[in-house]
Amino acid sequence: MIIRKYRMKSSVICSALLFGLLLTGCGSGGDGQGASSSSLNIPEGFPNPRIPDDNPISTAKITLGRHLFYEKNLSGNSTQSCGSCHQQSRAFASPETFAIGSTGERHPRNTNTLVNAAFNSTLTWANPNLLTIERQIFVPLFSLSPIELGATGKEEEILSKLRNSQEYSEMFNAAFPDQEDPVSFNSVVFAIASFVRTLNSGNSPYDRFVAGDATQLSASAKRGLDLFSSERLECHHCHGGFNFTHSTTHSNDQTITKSFHNTGLYNIRGTGDYPPDNTGVYEFSQDRNDMGKFRAPSLRNVEVSGPYMHDGSMKTLEEVIDFYSRGGRNVRSGPFRGDGKTNPFKSGFVSGFSLSETERTDLVNFLKSLTDQEFLTNPAFSDPN
Repeated sequence: MIIRKYRMKSSVICSALLFGLLLTGCGSGGDGQGASSSSLNIPEGFPNPRIPDDNPISTAKITLGRHLFYEKNLSGNSTQSCGSCHQQSRAFASPETFAIGSTGERHPRNTNTLVNAAFNSTLTWANPNLLTIERQIFVPLFSLSPIELGATGKEEEILSKLRNSQEYSEMFNAAFPDQEDPVSFNSVVFAIASFVRTLNSGNSPYDRFVAGDATQLSASAKRGLDLFSSERLECHHCHGGFNFTHSTTHSNDQTITKSFHNTGLYNIRGTGDYPPDNTGVYEFSQDRNDMGKFRAPSLRNVEVSGPYMHDGSMKTLEEVIDFYSRGGRNVRSGPFRGDGKTNPFKSGFVSGFSLSETERTDLVNFLKSLTDQEFLTNPAFSDPN
């Protein structure tokens, strides 16, 4: 482990150490599996991501994956691409409360950000079984409930469009030179996954502050960091580490931590229940103790990735802070009424706290310091078409 040297106030150093952000992994060199830090855009000081043995990184795959990420012909009706819902300016999330599929079907959940997805230990809001980007990509492609890209039943039509494109034929052959027929959905998934692994953000004002430039954070944001890292607020218990979420893994991990939490967003009729189409990990485990447990997403670029929560129910960072300050949401009317503060399955880390208006502003300013403008405007991540 490496500890960098910084010139900071002792309270800020203690906060960053507690938060686990002055400690890096084994550097940002090659991942030991044929990929380099430059091809994966690994920020300085980050550990290396896990790369599946059957999908080693290559520049040709990344190039193809970038084109396919924005290719609307991958949807059954040629109206949507991955990039339709995962927008770069929104940290590869969406401003919509709920994701909308290619057929217009409204999904029950908000679009997940893809920031630093290469380091996610699980890949969706609540599925503990999807552990690789490759497996996850098959879901939006072929899911029938809800329909996302809607490729089911249109497989040959979609592949035919790709095969009939000279540009795509050349890119598939370059990316998968050893395959007799490189244009397949397996190749599509492997290429998109390779591109998604490059969507790494680590050059925010906060990162430059940690790297030694004390001018990058305002006095208010520094106070916000202290609050964020404190046991009083306990934010860091779920949003800790270099990726601001404990649902994180990398190439040096011996085990994969699957971290999900019930934050008291609902407590229908006081029984601890969540809406039937949003029960969290319970949907997969059928264990009542998993009711309402969802993954804590990375907070990197959180300023632009709203609306927030798995159901997009909160529009601003201030609203999110007020929710956690209260210790749960009180739904006062309608079919989901109930006070989440008393949800019996709620995480012990969501106990509530009091903030002055100045402290509330400080915390928001710290969260805004995680915005990486270079990432949000990097042409290497943009639509190449």
